[in-house]
Amino acid sequence: MRLTVDQTNDSLMTGPGDLYAKEISGAGNAFAYAIYEHSKLPLRVFEAARISTAMINGCKICMNWQSKRDVHQMGIVGGVTNNGEAPDDSFYSNLLKNNVEGLSSRELVAVQFAKAMGTEPQKLAKDEKFWTEVKEVFSDAEITDLTYCIAGWMGMGRVAHVLGLDSNCSI
Repeated sequence: MRLTVDQTNDSLMTGPGDLYAKEISGAGNAFAYAIYEHSKLPLRVFEAARISTAMINGCKICMNWQSKRDVHQMGIVGGVTNNGEAPDDSFYSNLLKNNVEGLSSRELVAVQFAKAMGTEPQKLAKDEKFWTEVKEVFSDAEITDLTYCIAGWMGMGRVAHVLGLDSNCSI
């Protein structure tokens, strides 16, 4: 970890933001929780985009996280985990190897969307051909949901990775 944090608090989610930027950290955490509590995306689509974002960020926590298995650690019961079939271990393993075989068209577009948003957002905004593909498989509500989810994962994942929290987290 890049900063000094006294880990006297038993919470798994305690970090430097709780000490040094409490209001900002609280807002970030509320956003992160809202993603898992309120996303309407199918769980497999959600996880495909999340893993892709984790790989861009280099966040070890996020690459090892499986929402269906782990979201209870955030105190969340249900939420996105109620949105359909949960991915199996091979789903995660394949994505972590950049293997997209076996993904549905929606899952594949979610991966491509997350990668474009995470690495080339200006290009994504102007790519009308890709937007046509996105609009063929997602409604406007789903696109909005997906975009906010990716933004949350990018932001909070980068905070964790840059500050070294993903190396010292008990999750």
